[in-house]
Amino acid sequence: MTPILELRQVSFGYPRPERRRAAPFGLVDVSFSVGTGEIVGLVGPNSAGKTTVLRLITRVLTPASGEIRLEDRPLGTLSLVEIARRVAVVPQEAPRPFPFTVAELVLMGRHPHAPRRYFESPGDRAAARDAMVAARVEELAALPLDELAGGERQRALLARALAQEPRLLLLDEPTSHLDLRGQADVVDLLRAVNRERGTTIVAVTHDLGLAAELADRLVLLDEGHVARAGPPQTVLEAALLESVYRCPVVVEQSQVSHRLLVQVSWPAVERR
Repeated sequence: MTPILELRQVSFGYPRPERRRAAPFGLVDVSFSVGTGEIVGLVGPNSAGKTTVLRLITRVLTPASGEIRLEDRPLGTLSLVEIARRVAVVPQEAPRPFPFTVAELVLMGRHPHAPRRYFESPGDRAAARDAMVAARVEELAALPLDELAGGERQRALLARALAQEPRLLLLDEPTSHLDLRGQADVVDLLRAVNRERGTTIVAVTHDLGLAAELADRLVLLDEGHVARAGPPQTVLEAALLESVYRCPVVVEQSQVSHRLLVQVSWPAVERR
């Protein structure tokens, strides 16, 4: 499988001013690749480096050493506009207040294709419509984003990213604020985008069950390094997860989906 993205011994570090007594955080020799058309889950505890990796991929941050390659080109040789034409990001949440309708939000995704143009073209409007249809928000187009429920807002943000027509889609905790129905809808949408558009997906998530359900491969980070990368069944091993998360866990196989389920092994409480 041809990699669309490669991280080769990438290191990065910065101090944490909000915790002055803590040691400076850093990534150390992080290496992994993402094949074209894959869905990869980036998992690990808080402060493992997951969001930092996303910021490095989008060149918000620059590695101290190592190399990131996008479509076999060094990331540093691409302009930010060239990156935005290839890579789209779906954040956890849009800023509030956000005084735009869903349609206006989605059209913002067309900016990288004509950064000096002030008005959208018929092609932009067509791409935005297609993106809203794919994300199932076309009936919400005229509504202000601030009036939407959590699942609807997340689908609208996904539609904006799809309007960029990216080859690589990065998601930061795509289901963190959603109820069970919202989570199911987002997973279904991501599978459809991957299958029907061929879009490669890298998703940061704390939900290991979701990661096992959605991803072809997982990259498990621990304190700035890759603890293990591979298919879910090779990464979601109880002993490894206990070492990384510093708590007892149980890994079982779902009788319905046959995917792995990860749970905290809560201490037994004596009942009276």
